[in-house]
Amino acid sequence: MPPATLADIIFPEQANHKFSRILGDLKRSNLSITNRLKSARHDASFVAGVADALGLPLVANERCGSWYIDPQRKAGSAYFKSTDGHAGQWSFSTRRLNLQLLELIGRRNGCIIVDSTRRGKRMPDALSKTIPVWCCVLNRALFADDEASHALFVPPNAVSDSEKSQIEARLPEFLASLLALDIDVTSLRQQLRKPLRPLWITQDDPGLDLTESVTRSFHPVVCCTSSRQVAGTELSEAGYIQGAGDDTENWALGLTAPIFWEHADELLSTPESDLPELIQSLVASSNTKGPAASEAKQVSPHLFVGTLPAGQTPLPPGTCVVALSPNTTEQSSWEKSPSYLEVGVGKNKTASRLLRQALPQICEFVSRFLEKPETGVEKRIVVMCESGKDLSVGAALALYCWCFDAAGSIRSDSNREPFTKTTIRIKLGHILNALPDVNPSRATLQSVNSFLMDWRN
Repeated sequence: MPPATLADIIFPEQANHKFSRILGDLKRSNLSITNRLKSARHDASFVAGVADALGLPLVANERCGSWYIDPQRKAGSAYFKSTDGHAGQWSFSTRRLNLQLLELIGRRNGCIIVDSTRRGKRMPDALSKTIPVWCCVLNRALFADDEASHALFVPPNAVSDSEKSQIEARLPEFLASLLALDIDVTSLRQQLRKPLRPLWITQDDPGLDLTESVTRSFHPVVCCTSSRQVAGTELSEAGYIQGAGDDTENWALGLTAPIFWEHADELLSTPESDLPELIQSLVASSNTKGPAASEAKQVSPHLFVGTLPAGQTPLPPGTCVVALSPNTTEQSSWEKSPSYLEVGVGKNKTASRLLRQALPQICEFVSRFLEKPETGVEKRIVVMCESGKDLSVGAALALYCWCFDAAGSIRSDSNREPFTKTTIRIKLGHILNALPDVNPSRATLQSVNSFLMDWRN
């Protein structure tokens, strides 16, 4: 028998292509929708156990945090971005203040903020750096005389001493950006009995002592990484996927966390091949229901923000409604009556971009309404969008600057002042203080800034 040659040992190119295809198929099957949903529910069980052990309310860090919390146990949402904690890009967001958490933290003596991260990381930067910076900056603002509470706490197994020092050097700048919003520090301070202190918990390190003797001097803000860290690839994890709820736009087919939790048993018992059709049906059914209308919330003496739908009639006397519709319509059709404007700007980033083009008509429409003779009824401007958290907030900010003075009173054309980024930022701070659970997108706020800076100056 002749000795083996190199050609006998090395697989031909065609065989290599087959192996690559097989490995690709294996990876895709392991990253299936079924495995993602099973992994999310598995991690949710860990989160529920943490809440039971610590006796603290659960807060989802959106967008993915809600995949790991049973809606019946969810006490609220937060919007801490990992990008604000990326190395060299540390930031304190003045458009994501998350002040809605303070009342909950003060009332329940802390909270658990839930997030996850994908393979290769121990915890997301939102939990290891963004939230610690938030706690530290708020402590410096609300407990200015308590210097012991001004220290920055970060997890040593995720943040190096060098990076911590670089973040600490930026803290005075972050504090100044918060105070520049002219927020009501006194009212916020009344919501907390003690300073904030971030703590961390993961599936690899689940132990945490929160006895009264330990937390006597601070409110614990527990940063819970829901997913277990995977060292290798998903192929070695028997179907478990770290950070299964991340990047849903790439795999979920429109499925959202609320729909998942409402139909979890049905989804998890359905064969993978049938899931796309089932998900399509569930999403379509959810869309036909539409969002529930909510009571408009006041952001200034005459300005309110709410959620669609809002019918044209009946409107309370003295009320003007600006309804930002998720459907794209011609500008000529927007004005339904002298007190009702239905602005069809569409959804998502397209809507944020079209908002810039719509703001002149919105502001002129509301200005005409406000200029009408007084009838003895206080005038109210109600701005609504599908979520009540993005486009309506942007339009309300534009109206707040365009039609009202610093105190929120209606101002005349003779009392106009040039807009600056600082004055816009201060009024945004007032809105965020009144509506702490909103989360206007960067694109929406850029549209507002562009409109105000171009049109008033």
